Amino acid sequence: MELLSSIDNSNVDIQAFFSAKQYKQALLDLITQAKRRIYITALYLQDDEAGREVLHALYKAKSVNPKLEIKLFVDFHRAQRGLIGEKACLGNRSLYLKLAEQYINTIDIYGVPVKSKELLGVLHLKGMVFDDAVFYTGASINNIYFNQQEKYRLDRYYLINAKPLANSFCDYLDFTFIESELCPLLNRGEITTYSKKNVAKLKTLIKRSSYRLSQCKTRQNVIIKPLVACGPLRNGLNRKIRRMIQKSQSSLLIFTPYFNLPKPLKKDIIKALKRGVKITLVIGDKTANDFYIPEEKNFTTIGIVPYLYEMLLLRFVKRWQKFIDADLLIVRLWKHESNSFHLKGIVSDERYHLLTGNNLNPRAWSLDLENGLFLDDENKTLMPDLKKETKLIFEHTQILNHYSELDQIADYAEKPKKLIKKIRLTQIDRLLKKFL
Repeated sequence: MELLSSIDNSNVDIQAFFSAKQYKQALLDLITQAKRRIYITALYLQDDEAGREVLHALYKAKSVNPKLEIKLFVDFHRAQRGLIGEKACLGNRSLYLKLAEQYINTIDIYGVPVKSKELLGVLHLKGMVFDDAVFYTGASINNIYFNQQEKYRLDRYYLINAKPLANSFCDYLDFTFIESELCPLLNRGEITTYSKKNVAKLKTLIKRSSYRLSQCKTRQNVIIKPLVACGPLRNGLNRKIRRMIQKSQSSLLIFTPYFNLPKPLKKDIIKALKRGVKITLVIGDKTANDFYIPEEKNFTTIGIVPYLYEMLLLRFVKRWQKFIDADLLIVRLWKHESNSFHLKGIVSDERYHLLTGNNLNPRAWSLDLENGLFLDDENKTLMPDLKKETKLIFEHTQILNHYSELDQIADYAEKPKKLIKKIRLTQIDRLLKKFL
């Protein structure tokens, strides 16, 4: 796919990108072009070729323009361990400390401890601010998200030029994570401000904080409402997701990499189908899951996760096969060689869009700190880009016509099959479904 040569800031308020390589190029271009501020929020910025390239670009931008404000926010716990299965890795913080010693000018990298343990909740906020633009994507920063080597992890990528929105994002990050003094800097020597007491304070603050901007309108008359929430109670993002489905009249397009819908959301989808709404679910095949382990590699317990998602999908499709037969429910499974799928979001009636990092699963619903952008596009100005985006996505999807087309336990390799039977016997799957 041809890369865009530059960022279009002239006549387009909302610009979409369509590949991992375009994401990388856009991010590096935005870093180079920024004049006043760069705020980057991601689950992690990895110690690999891609992560190092981005950090070097940020330090270079700071050296060229010392007044440039650069702040990064990553999950506190994730920053101090390697990827699952990479036990030899010392964690990303070692890179942050190394580069801080290497460069004269400083940038700030904050670790956000949403909960006392990573299992109980992580920083899952999305959105990077460059001057007056918000670059919104569910992607983090590492080789696979950049398609740096032979594999990529596909996401969604939208650049939104809206100063009030950018200001609101920065104000939230400043107030919640910096002014509170509850998030330690990861690239400054020893961490002295992290404690269970501070984590508890931050948890309370997070649940009370919100974006100060209620909504803004672009030149193309797209109304944008930012949402941020954490926890199952008084969660405005969860309510907006449910409302989009409950109010849909003709069509719904739903992206989720992991099929494990919260019960309220599942009920809303069934009710929408019953009233005649045509729903397209775009889901990653189990082999396109982050945790999938090919048969030729050594199987570990974490590799069971994609199979559990497929089992949940099988149950759902089998129960509601009649809607597939009636051409109301379309399930598209994405698979492209050994690449992975990380798309999230909702489009209702071709007018209402939700850009989000929310996986639409119980973990996102009640544990992680999540955000999203609700877009009301009455004139459907976003549809040309959406149609281009979905065309490229659908090229690697297969429509599921019958539940029998999905693999069942008997079809699985011996190791995952044995582990699944053990999990089912002990009923641990109920616990797993809460945290996955």
